[in-house]
Amino acid sequence: MKAYSEMGKDELLALKTDLEKAYDEFKAQGLKLDMSRGKPSSEQMDLAMGMMDVFHSSADLTSANGTDCRNYGSLEGLQEAKELLADMMECRADDVIVYGNSSLNVMYDTVARSMTHGVMGSTPWCKLDKVKFLCPVPGYDRHFAITEFFGIEMINVPMTPEGPDMDIVEKLVSEDDSIKGIWCVPKYSNPQGISYSDETVRRFARLKPAAKDFRLFWDNAYCIHHLYEEDQDNILEILEECEKAGNPNLAYKFVSTSKVTFPGSGVAALAASRENLEFIKKQMTIQTIGHDKLNQLRHVRFFKDICGMRAHMMKHAAILRPKFELVVDMLEKELGDLGIGEWIRPKGGYFVSFDSMEGCAKAIVAKAKEGGVVMTGAGATFPYGKDPKDSNIRIAPSYPTLEELEKAMELFVLCVKLVSVDKLLENM
Repeated sequence: MKAYSEMGKDELLALKTDLEKAYDEFKAQGLKLDMSRGKPSSEQMDLAMGMMDVFHSSADLTSANGTDCRNYGSLEGLQEAKELLADMMECRADDVIVYGNSSLNVMYDTVARSMTHGVMGSTPWCKLDKVKFLCPVPGYDRHFAITEFFGIEMINVPMTPEGPDMDIVEKLVSEDDSIKGIWCVPKYSNPQGISYSDETVRRFARLKPAAKDFRLFWDNAYCIHHLYEEDQDNILEILEECEKAGNPNLAYKFVSTSKVTFPGSGVAALAASRENLEFIKKQMTIQTIGHDKLNQLRHVRFFKDICGMRAHMMKHAAILRPKFELVVDMLEKELGDLGIGEWIRPKGGYFVSFDSMEGCAKAIVAKAKEGGVVMTGAGATFPYGKDPKDSNIRIAPSYPTLEELEKAMELFVLCVKLVSVDKLLENM
C-alpha cells in the first residue's frame, strides 16, 4: 500500500470507512487488556520461585563473615550482596551500598537528601531560589515525577541514537549553576531502548558543571536485561570514566533486581565514590540501622554469583523476546510503508517506543482504550506529561500473554491508521 500522505481525499475517506468497520468489530470483542506499565508477567516471576526454597526454619542465616542476618547491623549491606550487585553494575564492591527492594525509592531519597541537606556540604537545594534538572526525552515518567514532586524545574534534552544530545547537555550544565542533575537510563533507555555510545559516556564523565553539587542520576535499570544472548549492547562504566576524567564524585549509579526476581521484594543498590558514600552513610545512620539482610542473603544464595544471575536473565529473555519481536514485526508489517509512524527495534529493556504523526498520540491512546486496550498515557514520557509534538507512545509488551499481545497490537495499529487518516483529512 502506498503512503497515506500520497492518497487523495476520496481514497482516504474510503479507507476510513473500512478502518472504522474493523474497529467496531474489535470493540464488539470486549477486550480488557492493560499495557500501561512495564510489569513482568507471572511466567517471568515464576522463574524466581526457587528463592522461596532457599530458607527454612532450620536454615543457617549467617553471612560469610558471620553476621546473623536476623539481627540489626550491616548498614552498607552484606559483603556478598555488595559483590553480587557490584558485578551486576560492573563496578567495585567497595563503591556499593545495598538498600531495600526499590531503586526508585533510593533515587527519591537521594533527591530528598539533597533538598534538605545539600550535597557534600553544599547549600541545601530547598534554600536556593531555583533548582533545575535535565531530562532526556522521551524518558521515564517515574523519574520526572520525583523531580516534579520536589518542585524542581525540568528541562527537556532530546535523545539521539547515541544518547542525550551532549552538545545541549554540555552547554546548559556549564552555563547554569541552578542545574543540579540529569536523569539517565544509559542502557536500553526507557522507552526507546537506546544505549549510550562510548563517546556519550566519556562526554558525561568530562562534564564541567557550573554547580559543584551537580550529579548524574545514572539509573542502570536494564543493565542485564538483554533480549539476545549473542547480540547485546555494552556501555562504558560511568564511575571508572569519571575517575579517569578527574570527576570522581560526579555520578550516582542505581540498580535493583526488581525486574530480575520479584518487583515487590527485590534488592536495590547505589554505587558512587567513597566521598559521596560517606556523606550518604552519615544520614543513613539516622534513617535506618540496616536494610533487609535476609532478602540480600536469599538473593545471593539463589544466584550464587553474576553468572547465575545472567543465566537467569536469559530465561527472562526467552519469554520476552517473542513478545518484543511480535510488536516490532507487526509495526513493520502493518505500518512500515505508510509513513504514519516510526519506531526502534530494541535489543533489551522493557519497552518499544512508537512515534506517531505529530498531534496524534493522545487520540491513538484514547482510541485504543475505547477498544479495550489501556496503553501508557500519551505524554507520560515527557516532564509534566507534556509531549510538545503529541507523538510518542510507550508500548509495554511484557505483561500480556503472546495471544493477548497479538490482539492488542492488532487494535493498536488499527488505531494508528484511523487517527492518522483523520489527521490527514483534517489538514486537507
